[in-house]
Amino acid sequence: MVASTVALFSHGPQPLENTLDYRGDPGLLGPDSVSWRVIGDAAAFVGGIRALLVQTAHPEVVAGVEQHSRYRSDPLGRLSRTSVYVTETTYGAQPEVDAAVATVRRAHGPVHGRSERNLAYSADTPAMAAWVHNVLTDSFLSAYQSFGPRPLTAGEADRFVDEQTRIGALLNASPLPSTADELARWIAEHPALAATRDQSEAVAFLRRPPLPVPVRVGYHLLFQAATTTIPPTIRNIIGLTPARGAAQVGNATVRSLRWALGSSPSWHLALVRTGTPVPAGLFRQPLPAARKAE
Repeated sequence: MVASTVALFSHGPQPLENTLDYRGDPGLLGPDSVSWRVIGDAAAFVGGIRALLVQTAHPEVVAGVEQHSRYRSDPLGRLSRTSVYVTETTYGAQPEVDAAVATVRRAHGPVHGRSERNLAYSADTPAMAAWVHNVLTDSFLSAYQSFGPRPLTAGEADRFVDEQTRIGALLNASPLPSTADELARWIAEHPALAATRDQSEAVAFLRRPPLPVPVRVGYHLLFQAATTTIPPTIRNIIGLTPARGAAQVGNATVRSLRWALGSSPSWHLALVRTGTPVPAGLFRQPLPAARKAE
């Protein structure tokens, strides 16, 4: 299960390859941020899949994905590229953050057209950027609150959301709710959401992507866990119902991943770069040899 889950995110460029060239640079968020803790936990696997599902509820956003993305021919590549973006904007030194954001903005430039309901869309508009960014933030937070080692306090959750607005601002996203409650309401009550054929096809693909059998097992467990954290109004739009016992199985799955993998090696690497003491027992995976501190 561990091997198959890790394989989901190993089909693209590796993040932070040169981060130790920026010794002392705390990046956009820094080692004292709540974001380093939340995104470094195994629950983030669930959050990433949840984000892809919830994002399909916006007809113009899903039209852009359907018309311009290669996710059907390269599903794991898209998942890995999203993972690299999240990792570099969260843990990267500032030049790495800027480069990751610039890559996304270049990719969004040509993404425009008309949706199934004949509305024009453009991926680089503040409103579309806000939906994608805010759903990603809310998904990581929801997954951590459901499957993390301990739920964040209300103050910590608000800090996480506020920290993530710094990334959204770099993408020119607007609006950017700054508290957890405001963010959850903004997503659940968004007036643009609707069921469409594009959305239905995207969710069907995400439900059963063409993965090798061992990888499919780990993905299915994480997928079911993700569905339990989606607001009922959005679950109705995208046509998902959690399987019986999905939350319990999800907790067991994430606990197993946390025990086997420890926290994210990118978090570990960022601590080394910033000269921050590394907590004992938090990380189980060794740093790649080329990245180890001298």
